[in-house]
Amino acid sequence: MSLHSILLKGGWVIDPVNGIDGEADILLEDGHVTQLGPELKVRPGTPVVEVPQGCVLCPGFIDMRVHLSEPGYEHKETVSTGLAAAAAGGFTAVASMPNTEPVNDDAGITGLVLARAAEAELVRVHPVGAVTRGLAGERLAELGELREAGCVAVSNGVRSVADANLMRRVLEYASMCGMAVIDHCEDVLLTQDGVANDGFQAAALGLRGMPSAAEDIFVERDVTLSGMTGAPLHIAHLSTRGALEAVRSGKARDFPVSCEVTPHHLTLTDDRLDGYDTNYKVNPPLREQQDVEALLQGLQDGTIDCIASDHEPHHYDEKLVEFDRAPFGIAGLETVVSICLDRLIHPGYLSLTRLVELLAINPARILGVVGGSLGVGSPADITVLAPDLPVTVNAGEFRSLARNTPFDGWALRGGVAASIVGGRTVYANSSVDGAVEFETVTSDQQ
Repeated sequence: MSLHSILLKGGWVIDPVNGIDGEADILLEDGHVTQLGPELKVRPGTPVVEVPQGCVLCPGFIDMRVHLSEPGYEHKETVSTGLAAAAAGGFTAVASMPNTEPVNDDAGITGLVLARAAEAELVRVHPVGAVTRGLAGERLAELGELREAGCVAVSNGVRSVADANLMRRVLEYASMCGMAVIDHCEDVLLTQDGVANDGFQAAALGLRGMPSAAEDIFVERDVTLSGMTGAPLHIAHLSTRGALEAVRSGKARDFPVSCEVTPHHLTLTDDRLDGYDTNYKVNPPLREQQDVEALLQGLQDGTIDCIASDHEPHHYDEKLVEFDRAPFGIAGLETVVSICLDRLIHPGYLSLTRLVELLAINPARILGVVGGSLGVGSPADITVLAPDLPVTVNAGEFRSLARNTPFDGWALRGGVAASIVGGRTVYANSSVDGAVEFETVTSDQQ
C-alpha cells in the first residue's frame, strides 16, 4: 500500500472527460488519482474522507488570467497571498500574467515566480511570459528561452500589440515554441485616455469613453491573423458582442482561436458607474446589457471557452482617488465560483458539466498543462464545490492583500468547500460541515 493513500468517499463527481456525472469514490495515491468509481474497495488502514453531503468533486479549476504582482508590486499582492486567494477561490492552478517589475520577459523572472510559488506550497503556477520586451510592443522577447524556463503561453499583458506585422510574427514564433498567445485587444488610438464604456452612461457622468469598436477591430484583426498563420490565439476578457461574433466567425472557419470572459462582464453593466465607485473601473470596461446577453448566449452555444477572474489587485489607496485617476482592475479570485454558481448555474443558464469545461477542461487544453480530468493517473487536483452554501462576499476577509471588488456584500448561493492540489488540501472551508476533514486527513498523509 502507498504511504500516501486517501479515499474520498461518497461525493458527487463531475468529470466530463471520462463521462462521469454521479456518485463515486476517488482513491488518491502519492498525489495522483489511481481509482475512480462507485463503492471502491481499498486496503484496511487507508484513510477515508466522507465527502460532505451535497458537495460536488470536479477536476481542479484553472484560472486563465491572474496578476500576481510579484516581483515589483508586492504592496498590491505577493505570489504567496495571491495563491492563498486562489486556493480559497477553488482554483488549483493559475496562469500568472507578465505585468511585473521587472516584466517577465526574461527566464530569470520566470524562475523567480516559480520559486516563490514552490515556497508557498499552495496551488500550481503556470507563468505566462511577455511576448515583447518590456511589454512595449516593439521587439519580440526571447520566446524560446521563456518556454524553456517554464512559461506555458505568452501575452502582452494589459497592452495590445498595435503593429499588425509584429502580431503576425508573435503568432508564428509562439506557435513554433508550442505556446498560445493570450491577447488583450484594444485599439488605443480609439480609447486614448478613456475610463468607461463609450455610451450614454459615460456621457451622462462626464467620463471619457472607450468604444466597443476598439475591442472589436483588434479581435477581428487578430482572429484573421490566427487563421492566416494557423497559430493558436486566445482572446482575453472578451466583453463585446462584436468581438464575440469575430471569434464565432473564426471558429466557423476552423481557425485555432479561443476566448474567455470574466464574471464581472457577465453580471455587471456600465449602469453601475453612477456613484463613481472605482471598484467598477476595469479594462475592458463594463459594457451594455446587450453585450451581457450576448456573452451569456456565447457561454451556452460553446463560442466562449473559459471563464477567468482577470484578478488584478490594487492597494486600497490606489483606488481611493478620482475615477479618472484610479487604476483598472478587480480582485476576483475569491468570488468567481460563487458568482458562477449563483448567477449561471442556479438560474439554469449553464449545467455544472459546462462549468467544469469552462473552468477546468478548456483552460488545461488551451494552456497545454496537466489537469481537466480525474482519470486514472491524473494529478490529484480537485475542486470541491458546495453548490447550495449561502455565501456573503466580505472583502475584509479576502486572503488576497487587495480589497478592490464591486461584489463586496453580495449574498450568493454556492461556494467552495475545499481545494486539493496533488492530494493535499490547500484550502478547507470551515463554513461547510465536514470540509475540515479534508484538511485533517490529507495533512496527516504528508
